Amino acid sequence: MRGGNVMKIPKPVSKRLSMYYRCLEKLKDEGIDVVSSKELAERLDIKPSQVRKDLSYFGEFGKRGVGYHVDFLIENLEKILGIKEEWNIAIIGAGNIGRALSNYVGLREKGFKIVAVFDKDDGKVGKEIAEGIKVLHIKDLDRVVKEKNVKIGIIAVPANVAQEVAEALEKAGVSGILNFAPIKIKASIPVEEVDISSSLRTLTFEIIRKHSTKGKK
Repeated sequence: MRGGNVMKIPKPVSKRLSMYYRCLEKLKDEGIDVVSSKELAERLDIKPSQVRKDLSYFGEFGKRGVGYHVDFLIENLEKILGIKEEWNIAIIGAGNIGRALSNYVGLREKGFKIVAVFDKDDGKVGKEIAEGIKVLHIKDLDRVVKEKNVKIGIIAVPANVAQEVAEALEKAGVSGILNFAPIKIKASIPVEEVDISSSLRTLTFEIIRKHSTKGKK
């Protein structure tokens, strides 16, 4: 990786890196060995200059007039995104979202291991939420985060307690937070907000826009 300050890299770049990685995996499955920035951009509906700029933050991976070697770029993106590492995760909230995430095998396949689920509801504590995972009481958060080397905390609790949970996770020592609560939380560690309703609103807008465009033809 280039020796510059990684903190200055815009957040949208990190989101696009994941898109590039998925696209490159597909290209590899298709038997394609070399891809140009133009071809990558066309598949992802962005500009070729954006692809080149994003990747240039981390080094020089392609050659002018040749393009990017798919295997080489995949290997480097795996290092940049930490894909080959195993990330231990704790979920706070044993409700519907917490249960669904605990049982989602796709997470483990991608290197994300759910090692603990917490709740303050005594009626849920002690019950098995997924194979081999019993719900723990939130009071044990500090101890379990350290014992199980938890790096990521997932917040799946109501909005009115999300900030409190985020602070507890940060104090316990996690490195980052994925927040499903419908509220923006504040923390000094990286936070990724998952707003399903916002995504659905974007989708409905695009549906309406497309239908409106068709009606004008």
